[in-house]
Amino acid sequence: MANGKVALVTGASRGAGAGIARGFGELGYTVYVTGRTVAPGDAKGWDGTVLPGTVAQTAADVTERGGKGIAVMCDHSDDAQVARVFEQIAAEQNGQLDVLVNNAAYMHPQLIEQKKFWEKELAAMGILDVGLRSAYVASWHAAKMMVARGSGLIAMGSSFGGTCYMHGPAYGAQKAGLDKFAHDMGHDFQGTGVRCFSIWMGPLITERSMIARTQHPEQYEGFLESAENPEFTAHIIDALARDPRGAELSGSTLIGAEIAKELGVTDRGKERPSYREMLGNPPAKNPAAVY
Repeated sequence: MANGKVALVTGASRGAGAGIARGFGELGYTVYVTGRTVAPGDAKGWDGTVLPGTVAQTAADVTERGGKGIAVMCDHSDDAQVARVFEQIAAEQNGQLDVLVNNAAYMHPQLIEQKKFWEKELAAMGILDVGLRSAYVASWHAAKMMVARGSGLIAMGSSFGGTCYMHGPAYGAQKAGLDKFAHDMGHDFQGTGVRCFSIWMGPLITERSMIARTQHPEQYEGFLESAENPEFTAHIIDALARDPRGAELSGSTLIGAEIAKELGVTDRGKERPSYREMLGNPPAKNPAAVY
């Protein structure tokens, strides 16, 4: 079932990243899976319980679903480790990298607590390191490989938190920053054959969201009734990579559920709702450029 395409999904030990990696596996991709977890116990849910998931397990799931999963332990706060990931891909795939999904992000245990930002630990700003800065570093490496080949796609895993209040200012700034990365990188990629998008995912079915539903049922129960499987996002990204409007759309922040309908992509046969009316609009592309 291999389709000859190579993807890298960062932060894919569990959660959205693991689901996106599995989704590429369903489509026959070779998927490099990065993350810090090599044995369960490192990550905990909102209630303090140990979360399952390792880079090796995700890679195995990718292979089981028809692709080829390759696990690479990487702490995305360490630029040297990130550089080695891209060196490995370049060596093993003859310089080929078709898709990078920037998903890695630091999840502080107080993220979803309804507290003011100064009432949370200062460490909550860690998402601006692993989540924002890390996405720039990975994109920098990926761009060099993709531009050299004249093709490729970089996707930022973002959300409505880029414009509405969601989980506090650190989370919001990270998402808004990813959207701006996609916008400006899309500008730089003009004429290269490389595309760049930021994808606003809806509520996702993940290990953490299931715990959040039990902790804050009034906030999450309604959302999760129509929540997306994270594999859905991989199918959207694959369709964007093949869409003839790719160059025109590059640099955009897209609501996943909306662009999926345009592209004819469903989530296990279901269309997912957009939360535009409730949570706001993505930022529009601005044609102005100042050097």
